[in-house]
Amino acid sequence: MSSIETRNMDEILSEKYLAYALSTITSRSLPDARDGMKPVHRRILYAMHQLKLDPNLSPKKCARVVGDVIGKFHPHGDQSVYDALVRLAQDFAVRYPLVDGQGNFGNIDGDNAAAMRYTESRLTEVAKLMLEGIEENAVDFRPTYDGETMEPVVFPAAFPNLLANGSSGIAVGMATNIPPHNVDELCSAMEDIIESNPSVEDLVKNHISGPDFPTGGTLVEDRDDIITAYQTGRGAFRVRAKWHKEELKQGLYEIVVTEIPYQVQKSKLIEKIADLINAKKIPMLDDVRDESAEDIRVVLVPKNRNVEPEILMEALYRHSDLETRFSMNLNVLEGGRVPRVMDLKEILQAFLDHRQEVLVRRSNHRLDKVNHRIEVLDGYLIAYLNLDEVIRIIRFEDNPKEELIKAFGLTDIQVDAILNMRLRSLHKLEEMEIRKEHDELCKERDELEKLIKSEARQWTAIKKQIQALRKTFGKDTDLGARRTEIGSAPSLEIVPEDMMIEKEPITVICSHKGWIRAMRGHGVDPKDLKYKDGDKGEFVFPAYTTDKILVFASNGRFYTIGGDKLPAGRGFGEPIRLMVDLPNDCNIVDMKIYAEGRKMVVAATTGHGFIAPMADVIAHTKGGKQVLNVGDKARAAVCFTINDGDDHIAVVGTNRKFLVFPLSELPEMGRGKGVILQKYKGGTLSDVKTFNLEQGLTFRYGSGERTEDVSAWIMGRAAQGKLPPNGFPKNNQF
Repeated sequence: MSSIETRNMDEILSEKYLAYALSTITSRSLPDARDGMKPVHRRILYAMHQLKLDPNLSPKKCARVVGDVIGKFHPHGDQSVYDALVRLAQDFAVRYPLVDGQGNFGNIDGDNAAAMRYTESRLTEVAKLMLEGIEENAVDFRPTYDGETMEPVVFPAAFPNLLANGSSGIAVGMATNIPPHNVDELCSAMEDIIESNPSVEDLVKNHISGPDFPTGGTLVEDRDDIITAYQTGRGAFRVRAKWHKEELKQGLYEIVVTEIPYQVQKSKLIEKIADLINAKKIPMLDDVRDESAEDIRVVLVPKNRNVEPEILMEALYRHSDLETRFSMNLNVLEGGRVPRVMDLKEILQAFLDHRQEVLVRRSNHRLDKVNHRIEVLDGYLIAYLNLDEVIRIIRFEDNPKEELIKAFGLTDIQVDAILNMRLRSLHKLEEMEIRKEHDELCKERDELEKLIKSEARQWTAIKKQIQALRKTFGKDTDLGARRTEIGSAPSLEIVPEDMMIEKEPITVICSHKGWIRAMRGHGVDPKDLKYKDGDKGEFVFPAYTTDKILVFASNGRFYTIGGDKLPAGRGFGEPIRLMVDLPNDCNIVDMKIYAEGRKMVVAATTGHGFIAPMADVIAHTKGGKQVLNVGDKARAAVCFTINDGDDHIAVVGTNRKFLVFPLSELPEMGRGKGVILQKYKGGTLSDVKTFNLEQGLTFRYGSGERTEDVSAWIMGRAAQGKLPPNGFPKNNQF
């Protein structure tokens, strides 16, 4: 018969890929909900257990451990196994290390561990808790990949490793990322679960305040978001570096960072901060130094004593890994087989259920041992009561075993024990010891039988185990003390940009042809300024590097330029069209400094206009923001800032018609064409000015100024107006 089978390619691919995906999910990437371990970690610890690398014994070379792991249990690359072993020993990567490493096991700067032939390792006390009872039929075993030996399917796990140490992994189509937690808090929560039926919200509010990372830091996530994350099994936690201010002489100070977020490499963090300084993205910061020894000490030097440390740190949180987000995904293997996203309570309950199963299995195993020993001791006692007859049968009978069974009704086990008994054991004191041991074992047997039959007794025993664990890893111990501080959500969510810029006085200079620059300081005399041939000065005004410069163009668009972004005052500057997308056929109508809360009158040559709040015209892109809509033949002509107390507006056209009307008749808009300010015949709008009617209108008069009462020119909006007051400038500009 032919062995060739005809099948569709898509069917074969689906079947094979599914098998690969399931293998990756269950045998590589996702941890077991019961012991919190992946197969590679489980095999490493079990191989070390077989090598008897107990905490109180001498360590062995890591190469020996890796060799046993890949030879007996895990037929994969030796480097991948060694990397997994190294991580279990790193106290900055694992909250409660499972391996005690001797030698160079890497550091928080990101340096790799030494080669496996140079390093040594042994188990920690935490790892011993994970293996506790593994020889007592506490868990199932399965054949290894070659069928020669057996390996545990899961560890007995007397330690809540999944949540205590966390886990991360990427499978096919799914991933997991579990943060570490404080064991004292986990034990407190499990006691509550045993005693009552709390909700996830109750567990978070009363017991588990959040993750507890090995590198410390401060958790600044909102409390409600933390509760939601634990309820759904998915969420994110913001973690910030911990710092303090150190005072120096003459009022100076420096900021010292002592703890950094989890999984952040210190060397890369410092390199990133140095890049920010060089790029002048954090102008408040002058220098960064690494003064770390065994403890972390990163020194941040501010630009001057006037820099607020809180503002500086907020800027660094925003631009560097001094603040990170840990994305939590509680995706685990339920029962070691089915991947599922669990909530906090379900994971704790899975651990407790596993502990109950382990307790019953270990109790049954111990009960078998006790019953066997009691059976042997019963045989010994019968032998002592009939010692002379037993000795006679052994000395003279051809088949003493059968004769002893017939004479005293003994079992095979009892007869074998009697025949293997040493003569020195026939002493009377030995008989007393046997009776004492027999009584104690009978008492233990009764207790074990009660425990196996009673679920209430089982949970009481588990609760005592948890209480003992909590005492060992309590918050008053060095290892159990909480490292990640629980802080409040930051009140300063976004650092204002002007706070991140050093405030320095500048003079903004823009020529008629649009060449812009900024000279340091105020008090620059416009007469001393030079421009390119054929160019001349247009705008010169004082400002600060923290100011926003508003540029109003003839196309009705506003452009925004930061004062710190202006080119230096040497030379003629740069074309403003390189800084913003100003079309070649458009001119600059006006430039002014943004002032919060102020308003402007914008108008086109057609006489249309409106009041525009400054806050509504700020542009966040180079393309600017369209505010005043102008037609094809019209252009923007005026942008005038309204002063406090102004209640009227004066408008003049190129036809020398003058008009005044109340400012209240002009609408306030964010964008549009506006309304007609003044009607024209044979002219266009020339200039606009707002003023206080009682104080009068001020305009240029010769080389000085003149204030005029213009009540006679009040006619209402959209009128044509009449000739201006005597002495009004002939260029029709206020």
